[in-house]
Amino acid sequence: AGIDAALEQYAGAEGGHGLSPIGMFLAADIIVKGVMILLLLLSALAWAAWLMRLGALAIGRRALRRGYHALENAGSLPQAIPAARKGNAPVARMIRAAAAELERSSAPGFPVAGVKERASSHLARIEAASARRMQTGAGLLASIGSTAPFIGLFGTVWGIMNSFIGIADSGTTNLAVVAPGIAEALLATAMGLVAAIPATLFYNQLARANGGYRAMLADAAALVERTLSRDLDRPAAQAASLFAAE
Repeated sequence: AGIDAALEQYAGAEGGHGLSPIGMFLAADIIVKGVMILLLLLSALAWAAWLMRLGALAIGRRALRRGYHALENAGSLPQAIPAARKGNAPVARMIRAAAAELERSSAPGFPVAGVKERASSHLARIEAASARRMQTGAGLLASIGSTAPFIGLFGTVWGIMNSFIGIADSGTTNLAVVAPGIAEALLATAMGLVAAIPATLFYNQLARANGGYRAMLADAAALVERTLSRDLDRPAAQAASLFAAE
């Protein structure tokens, strides 16, 4: 009750109606108020989704770089396996998948000619799943960016319609009478743009960042494939010693 009283006092500071944003909100029709509240929630949701995706991308890129350098320093899949057993990072899953395929294909009497193709299939699925997981939330930003202006426009149309009804009921066209209602209606459109513009910018930024992340995933998969190919081309005695060391 105290907050409502303070808002009412602030809204009426410039007169009975008050053309401040808070005053226009308090004086608006219930439908227009609902539209404004919805747009505020959508704007907060867009900012939260953007910040969460930025954090997830930063963590994901750091994990990819760490896994890439670890595999590059190891030089072979058997030597990279101990570190790859820990965690669920994309590079670790790629190493485990390639090493498992290499081990299955090294069974006596089992042809290894297609091991690279089979391992590549595993790596492609891991790469696609990781990229798809990182895109979570981007669709929400796109939806907010595309629909928020129309939601605000609905509030504006509804508010202007009510203003014209008030004009007809009062029988006057005095601008001082109709201007507050029109201003309230236009505030809904402004709030729609405030929600939509950042959401669109955030979506475009995340789309570029996700493209960079997918490129890093492709580099990691290519390194796993190169390491697997190197292990396959090693002399049998040297390969056996690597697996024994593991």
